[in-house]
Amino acid sequence: MYQHLTMANVDIALPVGKVVCIGQNYQDHIAEMQSTTAPEALFFIKPATALVPLAPQFSIPQQQGEVHNELEIAVLIKSRLCKADYATVNDAIWGYGLALDLTLRQVQAKLKQQGRPWEIAKGFDGACPLSGFVPKNQVQHPQQLDFSLSVNQQLRQQGNSANMIRGINQLISEMSQHFTLLPGDVVLTGTPAGVGPLQEGDVLTLELADFFSITTQVTA
Repeated sequence: MYQHLTMANVDIALPVGKVVCIGQNYQDHIAEMQSTTAPEALFFIKPATALVPLAPQFSIPQQQGEVHNELEIAVLIKSRLCKADYATVNDAIWGYGLALDLTLRQVQAKLKQQGRPWEIAKGFDGACPLSGFVPKNQVQHPQQLDFSLSVNQQLRQQGNSANMIRGINQLISEMSQHFTLLPGDVVLTGTPAGVGPLQEGDVLTLELADFFSITTQVTA
């Protein structure tokens, strides 16, 4: 059962809500996917049932093709945001963590080819393993955060929030023009290059700047 936690493993007094995500927010990932940019942001939602604890382990679907890692900075929202401006967004942030936007890549590709929505490739049960959160007041420069993912001790993804196409507060403000964000909702801020398949038994290490390093394992 998922519950928002601090990195000290203390419960955060917020409900578990939806996850609102942005795609194509790092140019290097857009290039590796051979995709193109558009003026409008690409937003999508994972349901609350996608949330699971990142550690000590998490499971991936079987018999549905490759499950790809997409490492992202996660933002926990503490107050309601509807058509919010930049300053209001900043006041509504509880803290920052890391998430894996797990993606059934072959399922997604097939649905894209058919011109159909691809929620089942992104929003399945357990599709968002999530770390604990660092309180906002401990993060002086959220737009200058290094983060990385290693798989079996091999560096796979490395990014810095300074390289986002849309900065954290900007993208949350834009999201709130379409979707009201509620206390306990989580925002995922996009993935850098390095997405790839995960296998049962893989050992993952996720790091967020100097704030934390988490080791976890992939199970069936």
